[in-house]
This record gives sequence, C-alpha cells and structure tokens, in this order.
Amino acid sequence: MASELAGRLGKFGIWRAAAQATPELAAAIERLGYGTLWLGGSPDGDLAIAGELLGATTTLTVGTSIVNIWKDDAETVARSYARLQARHPDRFVLGVGAGHPEATPHYASPYETLARYTDQLVANDVPAHRIVLAALGQRVLHLAADRTGGAIPYLVPPEHTRLAREILGPDRLLAPEHKAVVDSDVTRARALGRSRVSNPYLRLVNYTSNLRRLGFTDEDLADDGSDRLIDALVAHGSPDQVAAQLSAHLAAGADHVCIQLLTEADADPLPGYTQLAAALGLAPRE
Repeated sequence: MASELAGRLGKFGIWRAAAQATPELAAAIERLGYGTLWLGGSPDGDLAIAGELLGATTTLTVGTSIVNIWKDDAETVARSYARLQARHPDRFVLGVGAGHPEATPHYASPYETLARYTDQLVANDVPAHRIVLAALGQRVLHLAADRTGGAIPYLVPPEHTRLAREILGPDRLLAPEHKAVVDSDVTRARALGRSRVSNPYLRLVNYTSNLRRLGFTDEDLADDGSDRLIDALVAHGSPDQVAAQLSAHLAAGADHVCIQLLTEADADPLPGYTQLAAALGLAPRE
C-alpha cells in the first residue's frame, strides 16, 4: 500500500500553510510537476479547503499536515474524508497529529489520544493506508508503522529520515518536511531560515527534544539556532544546491519530500517553485 501511495504523491511536493493555499496556486503547482500539496497550520476538520484545491486540479494529491487531534473529532474528520474520496477518488491523504503542548491547554496523554483517534478514524471507514502521522520520536513512529500508511515528520534533517526508515520498515510511507531558501547569499539565506526556525520551533519542546536526540546541543538551540542547526534544517543556495540537499532525504530512505519554500513576507512563491521544479527534474504538465 505504501508504494501505491508514494507513487501518487510523487517524489516532491509543496508544504504551504492552508491559509496561504489558493486554487490558483494549486493549479500552478500541478502544472510544474509537483505531485502533492500539503496543507499546514491545522486546517479545519471539515476539509473544505482541501476540497477547493482538489476541485481546481486534476492529478494533484492534497494532504493535511496536519489535522490536529485536539481541534476536530475523528467522526467529523472521517465524514469529511468520505466526501473528498467520493468526489476526488484517491487524491487526498489524511495527515493527523497531536500538535504541541504549548498551544493546547487540554494537552494530555498525547500518544494514547493519537492512537485512539487513529483507531476511531479507521472504525469510521477511513482506510488505514490513507492516514499518515506527524511522527518524530520512536513511539509514534512505531504507531505509524503498526496502524497507518506511514509518517510525515516535520523539521527534520536526513539523519532523522534514516532512523525513521529503520523503524517504519520498507512498506510504510516516509515523507519528511524540509525548509528551503533559494538564495546563494549564505548570510541572507541563513537569516531568513533562522527567523522561521527559531520562532516558534525552538520554543516547542516536541521539536527541541527531537533535535537533541539527533545530537544537537544546547548551544545549537540557543540564540535562535547555530549555523550548524540552521544548515541542517533549511536547504539554501542556488536551485541546484537546494535540490541536492532536498534529495538527501530520498537517499536516506524517504519516499517523498515536502518542500516548504521560505520567502520574504508577502513574496510570490511561484518563481521559487518554478526554479526548484527545474532543478529537481520534474516533468511539467500541460
């Protein structure tokens, strides 16, 4: 099942906050040859935005990254999934996760709650292989391997991808997110990357704990992140250099890479998507 899902996603997709995803952008991403558009920022459980984007495209897969288990109940999300599946068969992937304790007053027993939520989705006819989990640590990665189609780790370097593949085994989807800045000025690129990594992620214990497990130190996490940390989490340079850094996840065992292109505020991301599509060797669609 994972190979079928990976084939539909393609090797590379775009991660974009749901509030910034428009039908026009989705259609442009599809034309450039990207396989999937991932919706970040905890899109609503009615999945209305996913339906709009699917309706504006013909082959693009849309996924959530992620539906927050504390925000929308599993039964509501399952009904929304069924509606999308009926209208756009096999073009939607349901990514779910537990979010962050800093943002959720009633955050408690996240592993047990996520496991129960996943079981409720399946009990309400969401196919397990169309569910993917936001998984960082070993316990949730094992849950993804045992009960779902795979994992969509966020804010991880290729070293995490290698470890995640060992846990997931060969038959589960592994689709990490990675940030990118298309800019050959190292100082400027690092500054933009640092601004997006340090706030909020270096203030969220789920991410800092995972980065420490990967060998980053308190010094790396201090003062908005060391150069070593930023370089590991944000691909930057020319389009070809960024493409090579993103492809390192594939070499480490990923099936698909979710690219979060960082730009200055209000800048049009499409030129960067276009440059990266060419560097990645994607085949444009008419």
